[in-house]
Amino acid sequence: MRQLLRIRNARIYLLGDVVSTLGDSALWLAMAIWIKELTGSSAAAGLLMFCYAAGSLFSPLGGVIADRFRRRPFLIWANLVAGAVVLLITLVHHRGQVWLIYLVIFVYGVIGSAIGPAQTALLPTLVPGDLLAEANGAQQTLNEGLRLITPLAGAGLLVLLGGPAVAIADAATFGVAVVSLIALRVDEPRREPSAGRRPRGEFTAGFRFLRGDPVLRSITIALALVMLVFGFTESACFSVVTIGLHDKPAFVGVLTTIQGVGAVGGGLTAARLLKRMSEARLTALALACAAGALLLLALPNIVPVVIAMLLAGFFAPWVGVAVITAIQRRTPAAMLGRVDGALGLTLNVPQVVSVGLGAALIAVLDYRLLLIIVAVVVAAAAAFLVGQQADRQQDDESADPPSGATAAV
Repeated sequence: MRQLLRIRNARIYLLGDVVSTLGDSALWLAMAIWIKELTGSSAAAGLLMFCYAAGSLFSPLGGVIADRFRRRPFLIWANLVAGAVVLLITLVHHRGQVWLIYLVIFVYGVIGSAIGPAQTALLPTLVPGDLLAEANGAQQTLNEGLRLITPLAGAGLLVLLGGPAVAIADAATFGVAVVSLIALRVDEPRREPSAGRRPRGEFTAGFRFLRGDPVLRSITIALALVMLVFGFTESACFSVVTIGLHDKPAFVGVLTTIQGVGAVGGGLTAARLLKRMSEARLTALALACAAGALLLLALPNIVPVVIAMLLAGFFAPWVGVAVITAIQRRTPAAMLGRVDGALGLTLNVPQVVSVGLGAALIAVLDYRLLLIIVAVVVAAAAAFLVGQQADRQQDDESADPPSGATAAV
């Protein structure tokens, strides 16, 4: 970490990202609470995240846009637009205007689907390749640490000053991000003009690259399989608390905080582990450990449940840092946005499906059975990654000529 923080660009980039994340995290919970207050409907409040998820489905298009322009100027304009869009929330005063919050959050998700790939593509120009994992780990750690406090800060600001004040505060954090981006010293080559390229080909280029790279293909398949069932935990977590622990639903917030504490530790260790193993192996290790944590959640006792949430939080950043680092190391700079966007859509779609399916299954299946199903699938994904890596090593060994052999002329 010390070596990373000696780099001026890294310090500035992390500062801007952390402040922007602070505003985002404060906004989500505050807007959901405000919608609940305005409408009296929990379903209306829950629709907020659906709007954001719907906007995030534009990530392949966002990746194309991020690859069309130099990343730093693009991020400056994208953050300015996002800040201006968020300010529209200040126009909301009664329940008949709640649709405007939904619209803003949807557009917020669309803009975010381009900002994310652009950030992934910009980071390798700011830090040396051997510090990419450490930079991703630091970003993950700082963001997870903020999520422990910012939702409560957003809710407190809502209570004291109202919803418009939260929107203004979030817009201000976008302003800090813009200033940080302007302060960066980076020499980005101009993007080649896309004349002659078919839009459909650019849109699918990221998917084709993921399919063509054996490491990224294996990681993508494994994580897509995990996302297809991991949404079950969104519904099961409430049953863990109310049925397993015989506590109130609000205790889910305590468990989420415990998970966040674990995530801070996991983010701090991810870069060290990537110095000792490949991205695919670290992903497999994290998934295998997460499967064990899921089984602990099925035990109706507070001690294993708390341990499970702490471990689940600890291992999650390993996956995030490993995957982003793998993309940055294995993808040509000109394609980084599209590959990141393609991966985002590939994982978001099964996740959204699994959240809806889990909400239906929890009504007919015991929550412990759901957790066991998720654990089995996660373990299978880890085994798949290990098997794929073993096959690649075997292929590499068979391709190497025997020791002392000479090539035919």
